Amino acid sequence: MNRRDVVITGIGIASSLGEGVEVHAAALAAGGPPVVDAENFKPYPLHPLAALELDKQIPKKSDQRQMEPWQRLGVYTAGLALDSAGLKDDAEAKSALQVIVAAGGGERDHAVDAAILEGLRGANDAGAFLNERLMSDLRPTLFLAQLSNLLAGNIAIVHGLGGTSRTFMGEEVAGADAARIALARIASGESDIALVGGSHNGERKDLMVLYEFGDFNLKDKFAPVWARKDHAGFALGSAGAFLVLESRAHAEARGAKPFAKLSSVVADLARRKQPGDMAATLEKLWGQLPKREGKGAIISGATGAEPATSEERGFLKGHADFPVRSTGTMFGHTMETQFPLGLALAALSISRGALFPPNDSTGTEIEMQGAPTQIVVVGAGHWRGEGMALVEAVG
Repeated sequence: MNRRDVVITGIGIASSLGEGVEVHAAALAAGGPPVVDAENFKPYPLHPLAALELDKQIPKKSDQRQMEPWQRLGVYTAGLALDSAGLKDDAEAKSALQVIVAAGGGERDHAVDAAILEGLRGANDAGAFLNERLMSDLRPTLFLAQLSNLLAGNIAIVHGLGGTSRTFMGEEVAGADAARIALARIASGESDIALVGGSHNGERKDLMVLYEFGDFNLKDKFAPVWARKDHAGFALGSAGAFLVLESRAHAEARGAKPFAKLSSVVADLARRKQPGDMAATLEKLWGQLPKREGKGAIISGATGAEPATSEERGFLKGHADFPVRSTGTMFGHTMETQFPLGLALAALSISRGALFPPNDSTGTEIEMQGAPTQIVVVGAGHWRGEGMALVEAVG
């Protein structure tokens, strides 16, 4: 079977830098400092979401109320991607548009959690007390909002999409797998068009507690990703990133102008038992991508957590002819959204004919002269999972 070309025709982004393609292109080109909140979640710095006018993409207040923040963010950025692709009023295209989402778990009810933990201290039978409180205190609407696949459902309902949906879980690599499956389905002819991406609310104390157990959080002082070797950790970020992928023929038939071509997405799971395991897996994935020709670059989702970031830096040194940019410095670490965000920035850079400037004090990121024609997106999980993609100019 002939493999069909797959192009990126829509990009939706919302982050600490603002919302939309134009805002992000301008902010990245300006090379300014990242937006970091170092006070509200001390000792953990994070990249907070810029204020959004939710009504612009989620008109019904009732829809907004029944979603958690990460779901509202996902639905919002999905709408931005549909607008970018010129699909918002195309009922025929939306009737077949598939939704493939990378999603995390739902958000906690902090008040209920605190009350239960306080009550457990004086309970005679901790197990019975916990069961009773969980059954009586947790609202059914809260439980429903915890379901990860509700993001895809809410996107379909709010934006009127009629295709099938798929949800991937598994932190960073979920984003790579969502893109990989979407590309494979369109390239093989199983579908013509898909909406792919994820959203992440980093402004959650329960997440910070969870990651602190693994000593993954960046503490006290913010620094660029590559400058954290002796001060390791990630600064969580709130961001949503969605892409419209479609076959080149489908895009041409409706007169859509692509940002870039998505040529390949590969993923793997290094054992990470010995030093060098992850770097070896990244090298293997690099070899599975189509041939790199022309002016190339790399957009990395490196987290700042160790030892993963040092191993990725070692891999990058073996490809020093490719200028590198990290998403973690400007956007924070956005877990499931890490890989779709990298794809979005790669497509944006290729369509604009310029890689955004370095934001790094270690020399890992260098200036790039000329327009990139190929960008490799690298996504290595903070403790497991690796993915890689090749984004190219449309010939």
